[in-house]
Amino acid sequence: MNQPFTPHSGDAHRLTTEPWYLPLGDEVAVFEAAYRQRLPVLLKGPTGCGKTRFVEHMAWRLYRHSDSARRALETPLLTVACHEDLTATDLVGRYLLSGDETVWMDGPLTRAVRSGAICYLDEIVEARKDTTVVVHSLTDHRRLLPIEKTGELLDAHPDFLLVISYNPGYQSVLKDLKPSTRQRFVSLEFDYPAPEVEAAIIMHESGLDAGTAERLALIGAKVRNLREHGFEEGVSTRLLVYTAQLIAGGIAPRRACEAAIVRAVTDDREVQQAVADIVDVLLP
Repeated sequence: MNQPFTPHSGDAHRLTTEPWYLPLGDEVAVFEAAYRQRLPVLLKGPTGCGKTRFVEHMAWRLYRHSDSARRALETPLLTVACHEDLTATDLVGRYLLSGDETVWMDGPLTRAVRSGAICYLDEIVEARKDTTVVVHSLTDHRRLLPIEKTGELLDAHPDFLLVISYNPGYQSVLKDLKPSTRQRFVSLEFDYPAPEVEAAIIMHESGLDAGTAERLALIGAKVRNLREHGFEEGVSTRLLVYTAQLIAGGIAPRRACEAAIVRAVTDDREVQQAVADIVDVLLP
């Protein structure tokens, strides 16, 4: 798989090559329109369906012609993988000891607001509820970030954009996005692509031949139909690509499927067997 970004400063990314992304609809045009109007964007969809790659691709498209080329190449995208221990301080910043003095260190959200980068909060609902409130003043006409610990009221850079994502299929009532937050964003819905499109993605990302890629895409479609087993999520495009990369690396196709699909999607033995049966039928 291509590595479009080189890590820089933890969660910032330097663009080196264009991240490859195959559009499934009008998501590129809608995102570009939202960016021109500086409207925050919400990406919804199952795990491994391409949300993060899409954000990387859009960062490249939007920042490659930036007036501030040096800044755009250094920090066009700051990504935060949200989790239950993530606090507002983690996003905004904190005071740290440096020698004999205390210095302020900006968090990723503040760095993006100052520099005009895209800040991408991945799986936002995994963060604590009080954490998400900090973004509210950045998602309306004010575009302000209050930094309580320094007393600063920071105006967002004109190029700043906030993007968040989550997977509705995994969320419970206790882990859903509040309407007061949801209704501040333009929403784009993602899903797994049709088999012929998914096969093209698998081929591009792994270098696998068309026939095997098509069979893997069909396996993905069949596994996602295992609703009668209570298997709601299915197998992600990411796992299908992993499988293809194992095969391209010399692993036998069925063994690759076992490692990257059958054993990876669930620990339920019944569901594992149902997935294995699909592999047996579709993969010679």
